[in-house]
Amino acid sequence: MPCPLCRKEFKIPPEGLGGLQHHFFIQHLVDARNVSTKSTDEQLCQACLEENEDGEGNVSAATMYCVDCSESLCEKCSRPHRRTTMKGGAHQVKPLGAELEQELIQLRGSSCDKHKDEQVKLYCYDCNENICLMCSAVKHRNHNSGELPEVAESLRPAIDEDDTNILSGISRVQKQSKQTDQEVQKFTIQVESVEKMVLEAGEAIKRLVDSQVGECLFKLQSVKSESAKQAEIVQAPLQLTLVAMESFHRYSRELLDKGRPSDITRAASELHKRATELLNNDVTSVQYCPPHVTFTPADVTQLTPLQLIGKLAVISSGNESGMPYVIGLM
Repeated sequence: MPCPLCRKEFKIPPEGLGGLQHHFFIQHLVDARNVSTKSTDEQLCQACLEENEDGEGNVSAATMYCVDCSESLCEKCSRPHRRTTMKGGAHQVKPLGAELEQELIQLRGSSCDKHKDEQVKLYCYDCNENICLMCSAVKHRNHNSGELPEVAESLRPAIDEDDTNILSGISRVQKQSKQTDQEVQKFTIQVESVEKMVLEAGEAIKRLVDSQVGECLFKLQSVKSESAKQAEIVQAPLQLTLVAMESFHRYSRELLDKGRPSDITRAASELHKRATELLNNDVTSVQYCPPHVTFTPADVTQLTPLQLIGKLAVISSGNESGMPYVIGLM
């Protein structure tokens, strides 16, 4: 099925949409934002709630957050989590608040896809994936790998360069889109002016030329309608590409500004492929070229039964042969 955003087709796994590849960085962003954006008045201490299941005790408001346990806690319940006597040592406990989002993204570890109890430590250049020490010792034993922080730093410039190129692409598409809108507006004004001239010429001898006025306006509206369709055809890929590029830019900035090394290394290869695909798809090469429409009022002294109101000429500037063509209406 096609992606609802970029329309690129992808294959649904046999187990359904739930089997699609999990996007760890985006999930971290969502989880961190959910925790940091709730006010302390909205959150209750989870430990107090568990202790007072019968509803008879008091449940305090949460003011702290344990990163290791992913729990919102009151000041009292958070104290045991800070002690070194906890299993695995003291936990990372942070105050609740908007500033918590960035800390959560950086502090949370990244689990290995193959070994859920292990944290990723290395990046395999041969496989373009993050791996834990167990993976390195087994499946990736003879592969070229590096430590995540060092690899992430080496990949940052490439992502940043791709994003810079995407920004340039956004500027080009926006410019083309604006120019198309201006051409549509200019053409519409021109057509409306011609309509006025046609009506003014027709009014002079209305009783005699009603049929020809109607025919001329019908042809003119057909040209206007067809040109509007062409403008829509040009605008559609421009707007679609603009949405895709802006989405890439927002995601890249979030990744570079807030992502952990593991998030950057996990996404770098696919991001570069996507950036190259967007930049190679030059939608600005197709331009909106409306036809030129004029109206020449008839010389009332030279009127004939077949030429009562004048001549409508439509000169196209965008036909396939590159040569203008004229539609003459008598």
